[in-house]
Amino acid sequence: MMVVGLYVAKLWADDYRAQRLGQPNPHALPGATPATATAILIAMAGGGIIVGTETWGELALGIADKQSKITVLFAAYTLVAAVIEEIIFRGYIVIEKRGNFARWTSVFAASILFTALHPFLWQWSGGHLTWTIGSKGWFSTAAVFVSSLWFYFVRFARFNPGHSLLPCFAAHASKNIGVILIKAAQGFLVGWW
Repeated sequence: MMVVGLYVAKLWADDYRAQRLGQPNPHALPGATPATATAILIAMAGGGIIVGTETWGELALGIADKQSKITVLFAAYTLVAAVIEEIIFRGYIVIEKRGNFARWTSVFAASILFTALHPFLWQWSGGHLTWTIGSKGWFSTAAVFVSSLWFYFVRFARFNPGHSLLPCFAAHASKNIGVILIKAAQGFLVGWW
């Protein structure tokens, strides 16, 4: 999956470079357009705020010890997967040219799908689906939903007039890096693989 993710990132970067050189690919991946440093910094700050709020909430609710353990390889994978998730969700799964109501309705619906695909309320283990409904599951699910809304917001915000995916990548990466660092600090980053 990491190789596929890196290959998709390369394809997007190629389309981005072509756009910057004034030779846009007519079949470019979505959002392969420039963004300002300000847009990227705002996106990253939001990702950091979400992680900070999520961490504070877990501590306040007494559920920080219920985190899942991850390996270094899985942590790296989450950074690569973020690129694919952004291209799919913030790039393809959104209605762009049918007005604001259609856009934000699709954002809300896609955010529900994005959230449901993250296994906090469910687990697939041993060929069986198990529901893991509890305070940690609901809290983490809410954090993913808010994150998805933030990633869509930075794609379509006025400070990102080209609707570039660069701020989305930056926001998602800053959130995932924050999660990895917090897991490491709390003892939930274990082993290489």
